[in-house]
Amino acid sequence: QYCDQGLTVSKYLETKPQVASVNYPGLKSNKHYELGKKYLPMGTSGVISFGVKGGREAAMKFMDSLKLAAIVVHVADARTSVLHPASTTHRQLTDEQLIEAGVAPDLIRLSVGIENVNDLLDDIKQALETVEI
Repeated sequence: QYCDQGLTVSKYLETKPQVASVNYPGLKSNKHYELGKKYLPMGTSGVISFGVKGGREAAMKFMDSLKLAAIVVHVADARTSVLHPASTTHRQLTDEQLIEAGVAPDLIRLSVGIENVNDLLDDIKQALETVEI
């Protein structure tokens, strides 16, 4: 369920105009798709990273608008969690250092839990609607 929901949410995010990019190895559009199929044949996890158009402020607004997800620094919990690495785990870095490290200011890490996937999609949808593009 965890992997299936990760894929479902990733596919959904890929279709939204507010989303700048989605990084999830279960997506055919991902550069690591073939490796994911090879090494993770039962699913590629529920951890997704994606960028929100509008930069750091838009990413923070999106996260603050979520109702189901907990803002925490760990992943792979039964409950959906979300993190903005640029302002938490990598906050000591300058914007230039963040980019060098592959952590864009708009990057969000989402760890999908085992809640009902339709509830998760509804929550993501309403949070994305707060992001101006």
